[in-house]
Amino acid sequence: MKKMEMSEKATVGENDRKRETICIFGTGDLGRSLGMRLLQSGHPVIFGSRNPQNSTLLPSGAQVLTHADALKESKIIFLAVHRENYDFLLALSNLLDGKVLVDVSNNLRMNQYPESNAQYLSQLLPKAIVVKGFNTVSAWALQSGSLDANTQVFVCGDDDKSKQQVMDVARSLGLTPLDRGSLQAAKEMENYPLQLFPMWRLPLAIAFGLTVFFFVYCVVIDVIHPYVTKNRDVSYKLAISVPNRIFPNVSLILLSLVYLPGVIAAFIQLHRGTKYKRFPNWLDRWMLCRKQLGLVALAYAFLHVLYTFIIPTRISVRWRWIHSMIVEQLKFLQRETGKQRLAELWNSKSHNAGVARTIKTLMTFYSIRRSNGQD
Repeated sequence: MKKMEMSEKATVGENDRKRETICIFGTGDLGRSLGMRLLQSGHPVIFGSRNPQNSTLLPSGAQVLTHADALKESKIIFLAVHRENYDFLLALSNLLDGKVLVDVSNNLRMNQYPESNAQYLSQLLPKAIVVKGFNTVSAWALQSGSLDANTQVFVCGDDDKSKQQVMDVARSLGLTPLDRGSLQAAKEMENYPLQLFPMWRLPLAIAFGLTVFFFVYCVVIDVIHPYVTKNRDVSYKLAISVPNRIFPNVSLILLSLVYLPGVIAAFIQLHRGTKYKRFPNWLDRWMLCRKQLGLVALAYAFLHVLYTFIIPTRISVRWRWIHSMIVEQLKFLQRETGKQRLAELWNSKSHNAGVARTIKTLMTFYSIRRSNGQD
């Protein structure tokens, strides 16, 4: 009975946290999308505005109050305004005493200011508890919900309890929070959305390394080895056959790298006996780029399918070309040298392997014609 009562209390407490009133300063795309997502998750939402009567584009179900009145109703405030507009908060400094102020802002360029926006906000409002978070989640990701693959939320701050509250809000929205440490990490987090393909560098480097490895291997086995041992020139394979062996191998390896970190993470959690400890940095980075690894694997698989369709076409064209060449050569030899000359050329030691194969084919073709009474 005691266990059941404790379980019920824990459930009630969790539901209370999920239904905690959230205040949002800022009525732009991100502020509106965040408010809509919070409402869908069961949170009461209050927007703070200078002119509550003029705020008509906000999601239905949300209250719109003045900044001061909105602060009185909530302990967690999401600040979705640009750094240039922070000045209005100075008049609300006393009301922000002990409140959790979540800064979701980003800059227009990397390292735009000496300190991060969150650190500047902490200096501007020393009574508030500033937490940096949700700046890497787009308005579209919040609107699309589970349909969008971008569910990672970075959170940092100097107060562990406040960070945990913000992370609980992220979990209630179906997002995956990741603790990035103290507020010193805020500058890195603000630069992160401005980086060019930040999660693609490692997958592309792995794909490039595997492609070079398999290319060298296939060239040595399929092209260089026949030339050295049998004096056969098969360099034409470099265009189609060799790439078509590389693409499926790289694709399968990349696909295995998508699922492997999940298995490793499961074993680590079983070994530790808990899922609430951070993974090693190398595993964190690996797990964060799984989506990109899967997309690169899909691209290689598509190239494999494309090249597989090209091979029959190439063989058909080559067969037609050889067939027309044999027919023309047969007519020429029959007209100029006669059948006896074919036999002499075949017995000659001066011809190379390519000519020998051509003449042998011509002799076979001539024998078939003679057996059919066409000659």
